Amino acid sequence: MPEPDLLDAAAREFYREILKEGGRLHVGDIRPEDEPVVEQLIDLGLLVLHGADGVYSAVNPRTVSDRLGADLRDEGTRLLARAALVPDLLEDLSQAYEAERRRREPAGGVQRVEGMVEIRHLLAQLVKDHPHEALTALPGRFHPPTQRQDGLAQTRRYIERGGSVRTIYQPQARLDRDQVEYAAETTRLGSRIRILDVPFSRVLIFDRTVALISAAPDNGVAAVVQDSAMVAYLVGVFEQHWQQAQVVDWVAMAAGLIEPAAHEHVGRLLARGLTQRAIATRLGLSERTVAGHIARLREQYDAETLFQLGWQMRGARDA
Repeated sequence: MPEPDLLDAAAREFYREILKEGGRLHVGDIRPEDEPVVEQLIDLGLLVLHGADGVYSAVNPRTVSDRLGADLRDEGTRLLARAALVPDLLEDLSQAYEAERRRREPAGGVQRVEGMVEIRHLLAQLVKDHPHEALTALPGRFHPPTQRQDGLAQTRRYIERGGSVRTIYQPQARLDRDQVEYAAETTRLGSRIRILDVPFSRVLIFDRTVALISAAPDNGVAAVVQDSAMVAYLVGVFEQHWQQAQVVDWVAMAAGLIEPAAHEHVGRLLARGLTQRAIATRLGLSERTVAGHIARLREQYDAETLFQLGWQMRGARDA
């Protein structure tokens, strides 16, 4: 059935011209350039062909609108009826899904999940089952480079479906170029990311009803918390951290418009005598990234060795 809004201005004007000619249009009078608008009028029922005479007659638009309205109402009724059947069509699968979830939930409201593959699988389920709000505190590295595109796509889908995302990083995130670019991309999508310069634990909370927390130093084991009191406590901690966290313009930083003060962090630790590897571990950066910062510091201080650079930086700090 044609949609009413398919009748454009040219077709409307052509219909008015037909009315001026007595409401009739001879087939032989239709010019090639008029055929598209004539097709629109025919499709909507505003022109009816009398084959024996070779003439199109104009139809009262009120009659057409009444018919289209009735057709749309009938179609709407059919769609509503079909929509009402959808839950029943999937009810057996819904029951199987919920039964399996209940079977896996141990007493106490806490479930342990081991292995990154299983954790990512569970995370994908939580994102779909709780589509309204995600609160995430992510110390250290968030996504390995090979997983960043998947994380970005997941965030995009979550926000496009109407969800909100708030994330807290540690300060060293500003020193990692890949992390800054990832934060800039998710910020453009609508997420909000802040920096908190105090220790905090890794936690992901969805719709304030379920939380995923790290249960191993390498994040290879996760605990799923569903107890309402425990989740409420975790939400309260997150909100306190969020209020204390610093707002960062990630887009400007990714564009190079804001200096992330990387040299200041690396230089401070270098002046304290830490090695390149120790600095990388402390800041959660790769040794290659730290080496790049040190190279720029050497140029700045005109130092040939790390010992000389550290000595000069300690002298500058004391001065």
